[in-house]
Amino acid sequence: MKYAVLDFETTGSGMTDEVIQAGLVIVEDGKITKRFSSYINPTVEIPPFITQLTGITEDMVKDAPPLDEVLLHMIPLLDDAVLVAHHAAFDVSFLQRSLEQCGYLPFSGRVLDTLDLLRILFPSMPSLQLSMVCKEMNIHHDRPHQADSDAEVTALIWIRCLEKLEDLSLLTTQRISALFEDDSSDLSWFMQENRFRKELHISSDEQSGNYHRQFELNVGEWPEETSAREDDPDPALKGIAFEEFYKDLKARLQGGLKQYEDRSAQEQMIHEVYDSLEDDKHLLIEAGTGTGKSLGYLIPSLYYAIRREKKIIVSTHTINLQEQLRERDLPLLEHIFPVDFRASVLKGRSHYLCLRKFEHKINGSDFESPKEDVITAAQMIVWLSETMHGDEEEIHFGNKGSDFWHSVSSDADSCLNRSCPWFRRCFYHRARHEANIADVVITNHSLLFTDVKADHRILPSYDHLVVDEAHHFEEVAGKHMGMNVNYFSLVNPMLILLKDSRSGQIPHLRNELEQLDDDKSSEWMSIIDDVIPKIISAKEHWDKLTELLYELTTATASQDPGQGETGQMVYRLKTDVLPAEWDTLAGIENNLYIELSDALKKLDKIISEVKEHEDSDISQLGVDMNSTVRDLLGLRDDIRMFMKLSDPGYVYWLEANSYYKGKSLSLMAVPADVSGKLREHFFEPKHSVILTSATLSVDKSFQYAAEQLGLDTMTESGRVRTKLLASPFNYRKQALVCIPRDFPGVRGPGGETKFTDMLADSLRDVALQTRGRMLVLFTSYRMLKLVHGKLKEQLGSQGIQVLGQGIDSGNRSKLTRMFQDSSGAVLLGTSSFWEGVDIPGSALTCLVIVRLPFQPPNHPLVEAKSEMLQRQNKNPFMKLSVPQAVIRFKQGFGRLVRTGQDKGIVIIYDTRVLDTYYGKHFLYSLPGPRIEHMRLEQLVPRIRDWQETGE
Repeated sequence: MKYAVLDFETTGSGMTDEVIQAGLVIVEDGKITKRFSSYINPTVEIPPFITQLTGITEDMVKDAPPLDEVLLHMIPLLDDAVLVAHHAAFDVSFLQRSLEQCGYLPFSGRVLDTLDLLRILFPSMPSLQLSMVCKEMNIHHDRPHQADSDAEVTALIWIRCLEKLEDLSLLTTQRISALFEDDSSDLSWFMQENRFRKELHISSDEQSGNYHRQFELNVGEWPEETSAREDDPDPALKGIAFEEFYKDLKARLQGGLKQYEDRSAQEQMIHEVYDSLEDDKHLLIEAGTGTGKSLGYLIPSLYYAIRREKKIIVSTHTINLQEQLRERDLPLLEHIFPVDFRASVLKGRSHYLCLRKFEHKINGSDFESPKEDVITAAQMIVWLSETMHGDEEEIHFGNKGSDFWHSVSSDADSCLNRSCPWFRRCFYHRARHEANIADVVITNHSLLFTDVKADHRILPSYDHLVVDEAHHFEEVAGKHMGMNVNYFSLVNPMLILLKDSRSGQIPHLRNELEQLDDDKSSEWMSIIDDVIPKIISAKEHWDKLTELLYELTTATASQDPGQGETGQMVYRLKTDVLPAEWDTLAGIENNLYIELSDALKKLDKIISEVKEHEDSDISQLGVDMNSTVRDLLGLRDDIRMFMKLSDPGYVYWLEANSYYKGKSLSLMAVPADVSGKLREHFFEPKHSVILTSATLSVDKSFQYAAEQLGLDTMTESGRVRTKLLASPFNYRKQALVCIPRDFPGVRGPGGETKFTDMLADSLRDVALQTRGRMLVLFTSYRMLKLVHGKLKEQLGSQGIQVLGQGIDSGNRSKLTRMFQDSSGAVLLGTSSFWEGVDIPGSALTCLVIVRLPFQPPNHPLVEAKSEMLQRQNKNPFMKLSVPQAVIRFKQGFGRLVRTGQDKGIVIIYDTRVLDTYYGKHFLYSLPGPRIEHMRLEQLVPRIRDWQETGE
């Protein structure tokens, strides 16, 4: 088959834009056989931003042939070819328009998009951006955004896709082809052709692989429980003291790791963690950036778990860190550890695929969004033949992929357990099984608290816990011990039950029952007919309730000029001053409660009987409906709890967004103080809890963290130890902090406008000196947008790209990649960029902190915590606001220096660090950089001097 791989560079994407360069590569029999490329002289000027993006200038096209001459060379190459492009809709639209404009017949051949094939065949590909795909496939891309280069690499990517198609098993190929059978698209034709060709050359008995119920898997049945050291009757490491063990392990590390370097802070951490585990003590330990804290707690944890035959749980805040431990740290330790050990990763149940649900969905072609869902299903069929874990994190979905995943993810209420035909291959039960036999289990804070709410039925029993990223522990505790119900929380499960008269679990069940034609089925259908109007009525009550609650929120927000800069509005509810219309709202909620309760009670009765039905389709529907009904029962109770404001220890508030009105509404309820619960569930019953982070201390003290976590009352008894470990980096030489002391504040009439104007001008001057490579951290999205507009205009002409969070992309990972891929860029970020962004090396040499990261004092949770402190005769600003901001400030500062070789400048435009009595707490918490303040006019010369001399 002949493929013509096409790429155009154009003056833009509008109807009046023109092609300025064409690239065409012919692929035949899996090889490139011809190439054609040419600049094209357009009749319009090339905009500056296109020149900046592509490098194509007016001089480069002025002597180029016109469009019709170029097409004359291209048309014969397109003859009898399947057209292939990356984002094909764009290139094909310009091709057809160009052909029509020049009087040629339109292209009438088949069109395939590499995006579709990449999604299906490489389901774990983290990004489908052309340069990122090249990076993943180790394809050299020397001139991105030039048509000849883009067409060349797209052709190489297409060849990889053809090779991957060839490698798929016959069964997987047939499964994918079957998904597209009712589709008339070119992609469907291509998949059918591929299946026909493969069936001619491969018989099913030639295929070797792991197959179950007509699916290819990469895993077999999980085995019976066995210990990692079952052949050794004596406890491993028996008689080997920790010092002796660590000395041997360190020698193995030095021998097995070329880049290994001694880190005294890491050694201290290893011993502190081991001593605390051995002595049954809790430990608060701050380990600065570069300490290597993952190994700092894994090494002693594994030794203790193996030696004492105890299980240790390690909990992280982010899934990313869980994956890092699994992919990087644990394999290293497996390589150097003197004895075998088992370490497992366990996530929340919804992170795992339910194979029974997936099989049912594929076999029944149960697709809500046919085009998107078919590609997602094909993607997952390929992924099933590759995955060992069945974990959502491994697969990168398209637009509606997360909705598809939700319909096939594992959940407790629809699980058949040992009755399920997939049980011995179930990914979730495999992960649970592996956790039960592991020495160390890596989980996350979210699952840790879910386990508490489930009476410890999820995680294996444990007495020793390591909490990484512990500065988030109290916040996650509040979220999990509280509730958050948004508009779609209730609507989505309702739509799963009943989308319309033909769609949803209820109509599906009714249709199945109608085929049976017996008395019991008639009885069930009668109940269903009674339930349907009740669910419709409940949905109407919910719509009305959320609409009125939204109006209540907007009315309050309109009186507060500080709210709404991002369209986000917040309204706190207090039992002693409820709004006048609350009784009306409570009445609507009561109607919702009654209608929903009645419907769910009747459905529950049907489900309990239907689940035992001999027809497997009917019984499976009953099982899946059970899960939906349980979700709705829980949501019904959460809404009741919120409207009653029944627990005085909770803070209740509404959140909404002006862009989506009532559909954006969220009902929030969180305990104001979780310290008692943390003591009850963790610090009192557990033998040892290790809490670590790069940012736990304030002013070199752990008092704030101890108070928030409930450890302050246990410190005097000697059960809690603390340790502050400095970073091994030489911040005095690696980081210069500059504070322009005459920079204006934001207060007073016109203060914010003046501040923003001067900030934009100063950032421009600094960016020109540093050639971009700058991350600017904001606390206000409104200010970010204003500065972005000014900087983009001023720096664009200088070849410095300006990227704004929520403007150029809302995806933090994508923005970070764009920043790193650019030779010089300025990245403006808000909340999520203060933490968890890792940009080592020369891509980032200047970090800017625009304002100190104080939380809004009128946020309901901050307000409630402040009121609680006031009742205790404590100063909320110094006991809560300042410590919170200091920890956030330290997180932000930590974005600059990520390795021992990184070097750069930090600029703080908030002069409160110099002018106020609390400013010293921020500077004193930094890890020893050089700190200088100067007049604004001296800022750029000082940066230039630092860059040139390092002094």
